[in-house]
Amino acid sequence: MNQKKLTIAIDGFSSCGKSTLAKALAEKMNFVFIDTGAMYRGVTLFALRNGFFDDEGLAIDSLIDELPNIRLDFFLDQATKKPRLLLNEKDVEDEIRTPRVSAHVSEVATVKQVREKLVSQQRIMGKKGGVVMDGRDIGSVVFPKAELKLFLTADPDVRALRRYEELKSRGVEISLNEVKANLMERDRIDSTRIESPLIQTDDAIVIDNSFLSPDEQLALALDLASEKMFQFNL
Repeated sequence: MNQKKLTIAIDGFSSCGKSTLAKALAEKMNFVFIDTGAMYRGVTLFALRNGFFDDEGLAIDSLIDELPNIRLDFFLDQATKKPRLLLNEKDVEDEIRTPRVSAHVSEVATVKQVREKLVSQQRIMGKKGGVVMDGRDIGSVVFPKAELKLFLTADPDVRALRRYEELKSRGVEISLNEVKANLMERDRIDSTRIESPLIQTDDAIVIDNSFLSPDEQLALALDLASEKMFQFNL
């Protein structure tokens, strides 16, 4: 008898390793990984490219008008076996990871119409189960009935150092203080926005990975997923 497959929602703060865990968990379980953060970054890159940001912030109406012209897709890089984002059929995976995009993505994510567009796409991608999806509102909004919800957190200084080292490894010149300030601002915006704020749902399992290695965190998540799979298929 074929087992039914879970939907796994992973939420949490910036630079907590949500995508790293989600990718590894999906690979181990033979599930599909959907990087929702990359989708918001793709819309942010579109807004930046089209001059929708100025000294006064985001030109929301201009972005809303252009939403029908934004197409987001994923493809699997055969060399790395990792998904990469296409923005209007162009590979933008590297560009969406830059500090410039990071500094603006939370503002774009507050726009109701942007969230509606992307949440609709995400629900279509994950409606059959067998998916691992990470973001800020997966367990609360996108898949409130997900069978397994994980909420990742870590000490802010640990998160800032992780992000700083990641950027330095890619040759990005930025100070640790700048990185931490950006993370704190993103936390503030994500947690206080009106549309789908970052929250820990009552049924989410909290994982503080301040002192966990990626392998240790993956092992813990696999144990939780295996237990939930057993319960789900009784």
